[in-house]
Amino acid sequence: MVFVSAASAWEAGIKQALGRLTLPAPFAVGVDASGFQRLPIAFEHAAEAAALPPHHGDPFDRMLVAQARLEGLTLVSHDRLLAAYDVPILWT
Repeated sequence: MVFVSAASAWEAGIKQALGRLTLPAPFAVGVDASGFQRLPIAFEHAAEAAALPPHHGDPFDRMLVAQARLEGLTLVSHDRLLAAYDVPILWT
């Protein structure tokens, strides 16, 4: 099962508003059409993200790390800075 964080939807929305990303359909439509599961942000995720060491400054990436840690998931990324965190990563 593949999960997509609400943090990714939030980040995509910000990039769209800034003109840095164009999607053919709303982010949620693409996620649902792919058969992926939506992963909401919980209070526990926020607390975990806030408690992470400052290896990475991007709040969206820190949230993804926190969610992967708490939910026992593997993070998919190409950002090598995330290797400093104790979370399984599938490198792209």
